[in-house]
Amino acid sequence: MTQQRRAVAIADPPRRGRGPRAVALLALALSAVLIAACGANPAPLNGGSGEAAIRAVNPYGDDPTAAGEPKRGGVLVLGMDREIVGFDPTVHNTNHAALAVYDTLLKLSPEGKPEPYLAESMESPDGGLTWRLRLRAGVRFSDGTPLDADAVIVNVQRHIDEVSSPGHRFTEPIASMTAVDPLTVEFRLAEPFGSFPVAFASNFASGGLGIIVSPAALERYGDDIASHPVGAGPFVLTEWVRDSHAELVRNENYWQQGLPYLDGLLFRPLPDTETRYASLENGDVDVIYGAYHAELVRALENPNLKVYYGPGHGGEWIYFNVERPPFDDRRMREAVVRGIDLDAMAVTQFRGRMERADSFFGSDSPYHTPEVAAAWPTYDPERAKALVAEYVADGGDPTVVYKASNTADRVAFAEFLQAQLAAIGIEMKLEFFDLAAYSTTVVASGDFDMAPIIGGPYDAPYPSAHNLLHTGARSNYGNYSNAEVDALLEQAAATTDEAERTRLYQQVALRSNQDIPVLYYSRSYLSTIAKPEVKGMVRYLTRDTFFATTWLDR
Repeated sequence: MTQQRRAVAIADPPRRGRGPRAVALLALALSAVLIAACGANPAPLNGGSGEAAIRAVNPYGDDPTAAGEPKRGGVLVLGMDREIVGFDPTVHNTNHAALAVYDTLLKLSPEGKPEPYLAESMESPDGGLTWRLRLRAGVRFSDGTPLDADAVIVNVQRHIDEVSSPGHRFTEPIASMTAVDPLTVEFRLAEPFGSFPVAFASNFASGGLGIIVSPAALERYGDDIASHPVGAGPFVLTEWVRDSHAELVRNENYWQQGLPYLDGLLFRPLPDTETRYASLENGDVDVIYGAYHAELVRALENPNLKVYYGPGHGGEWIYFNVERPPFDDRRMREAVVRGIDLDAMAVTQFRGRMERADSFFGSDSPYHTPEVAAAWPTYDPERAKALVAEYVADGGDPTVVYKASNTADRVAFAEFLQAQLAAIGIEMKLEFFDLAAYSTTVVASGDFDMAPIIGGPYDAPYPSAHNLLHTGARSNYGNYSNAEVDALLEQAAATTDEAERTRLYQQVALRSNQDIPVLYYSRSYLSTIAKPEVKGMVRYLTRDTFFATTWLDR
């Protein structure tokens, strides 16, 4: 039974370094690396502008006003790009089925702002120091347990206790949690944190604090909750055969009256790109989660398929190790950026279609300004040669070690870069590793001069920009550090003033672009691809899907 004014004091948790858990997180993240597709029928180019751009298409799902009257029934079959690791939100993994079992307390709008969903409100009366989360009345988990303030506290406490949880970072500012009444949780923070509600709208892979597991199920299954999830989402897991399928059926006690429309969902792991795409084309599955540029471009060219894609924040980039020569010298970082012909990259590596990146934030983002774009070096091989020559004249060695995974397309991409940099006087030595070794030992260790990775797309600037650009952050594997950028990131996360947050992120983008912490070159290409009879899709740019409104027009 809920106790009135029950307070839980939270001790200051230890700050995380880049230990074994961070290495494991990187391994899982890199298992989704987007491999640039090469060859095969390049699309026509837009004259001298570069390439036929890939623009956002249905980025957040279907237009409900254009889909028609929803039909009930049917089982939606989905092809995943990897097997499910588990359903425990305190254990990092990308699980496409997770948001079928769990609804989030809050939900991100297309503008990246947290809005009510399973909870009806989250507000701060004092500029972000105290937050009150108000739950909807009458909501129950699929096992009949009520979703109340105690359930929220139990779940957030799990992230606090499990320092390796991807959601632990969100809990670090929490000083105490109090069940004010059965439907209200008050979070008292150690300092103002205006972005705190984002944690309750974040996706499963991010360890979102808004993904709530039934306390009764936690007590019953303990650590085995990863295989026996019980949430308040639209579907219930009934069967899971690893490396084969996961079957879910409608939650008859779902909190949104009249939903879901579907009878069930069937998830199949199809990690091979060609098999996954062919399964969609031949009708074996209704939806696939596209992991690669090649799938997205092929689907965009197929009139019999429907594409959901948005570039968001983040993108594809190459880390510079800024702690050791030669990239501790900004001149060499600038030389690399100026020495790479993105027109040639687009044609040879991206089938003539590449959405370019010159910042962590896309050109359509409010955080991207003309000043940010102007701060990023443009292609200028003569200037690049001069910068390298200056570095050599000062006694520097222009030899760099580039490490990457050993897939065919990653090898071809590395060889393209090698030729580009040789033309400006940089000798690039190539080392390749299987994906597991690359993920766990190479990038996380910082033992590289240059190393590629994919980050995004991200729906919101926090915590994604912080993870890449803040000193010591979890995805800052090149060890970039700038005290001014750190302060700007911290202020942006702390403020509750949207205009001020926008200004601060603009400054983050500008100041970091001046430093050239990584080599941005392309946006990300994660997509969802479906048969045209799939309707009512609602999604994040990360491909996380809210299945309650999905239906089949057949």
